[in-house]
Amino acid sequence: MTPLGATNPDNLHFTGTFLWSEHPSVEGEYTGQATTISCESQWVHGDLYIHDGIVSRTAKPALTYRKVSGFAIPGLVDVHCHVGVTHAGSVPVETQREQAELALSKGTLLIRDCGVPSDTRWIDQVPELPKIIRCGQHLVRPKRYMRYYGLELENEADLPAAVAKQAKRGDGWVKIVGDWIDRSDGAESDLQPLWSTAVLRDAVAAAHQNGARVTVHTFAHRTIEGLLDAGVDCIEHGTGMDSDEILEAQRRGIRVTPTMLQIARFSDFAAQAGTKYPVYAATMTALDQSRVAHQAALYEAGVQLLPGTDAGGYQRHDALPQELRQWLDLGVSAPEIIDLATWKARDYLGAPSLWEGAPADLVWYDSDPRADLNVLEQPAGVVLRGTLVAGAVREAAHRA
Repeated sequence: MTPLGATNPDNLHFTGTFLWSEHPSVEGEYTGQATTISCESQWVHGDLYIHDGIVSRTAKPALTYRKVSGFAIPGLVDVHCHVGVTHAGSVPVETQREQAELALSKGTLLIRDCGVPSDTRWIDQVPELPKIIRCGQHLVRPKRYMRYYGLELENEADLPAAVAKQAKRGDGWVKIVGDWIDRSDGAESDLQPLWSTAVLRDAVAAAHQNGARVTVHTFAHRTIEGLLDAGVDCIEHGTGMDSDEILEAQRRGIRVTPTMLQIARFSDFAAQAGTKYPVYAATMTALDQSRVAHQAALYEAGVQLLPGTDAGGYQRHDALPQELRQWLDLGVSAPEIIDLATWKARDYLGAPSLWEGAPADLVWYDSDPRADLNVLEQPAGVVLRGTLVAGAVREAAHRA
């Protein structure tokens, strides 16, 4: 324990501009699923004090603080990430740690793990690694998703029971794969839904009865109507939504994770299908050509976009700043991108942002990221649970 009056390197006095909430509304204790949070955060200029694992606008008289300055934001959020896998399947603990540390290095302090077969619960016991909210394992049909990832259900009628089980395994979320190529149709094979609407409706009800929300992977247009009818909470990728479905999603408060880096691979998917699956290749080519305009339409309609890299398959775990820069092409301004990737995403997941007495999970930069999103690539300091865990300031201290 640091003696009273001594300088603790994790007691920080931050001076500068930061995103702050004066009057957060919080119902229940944060567990990753039960808390309801509403915090309208605004940029303010002044002082922040980090001590005892929390943030405060008031210093403790008995403490000596290390002074830092710049522009601070709540820790970034990646809502579509797969710590624990690569495209080849599960990875050992050492690689899981490397993946989590990569995310941390760019200021990602909260992750919604969007489905993995691996057990990553050990990360919860490591205070210098990001907080993970888990979805359990992908729920899929045989030969209808990437190998090694999903829990394959032979009978679609088993989906509601499987959802209930994954709801208990996860942290308030369940991940369902909504569509994938059905190769059983030979040259006519294309993206097809995995589940009937009736089964999806029962599955979503099972999740909600077990205190969980449902997010669904979907590329195809023909899948969306069933998802909306079933009452899903969140959509991953969502590239097949037409204008009426986009408006309905907005009306229902359904969030969409655009995963711009991942859907930029649609042309690769089409090329891989080649002449063996020409119908599927044509579908993916068409989706590739419309992807930017489509995701821009989501934003223009008022659908809340969620920040997600889809890291763990073919994207890197430190790719969130790169993903967010793609949002500029959707017509989203840099200040709003930062809002969406920090306190707004945290609100949606039920996680604290920056307010009096909140956990000290924040990132600061030497320059203003609102003026240039490239700044997000170079955190000056990353503070997690009140401890300086990454960033240029920490690296300089270690070299000294």
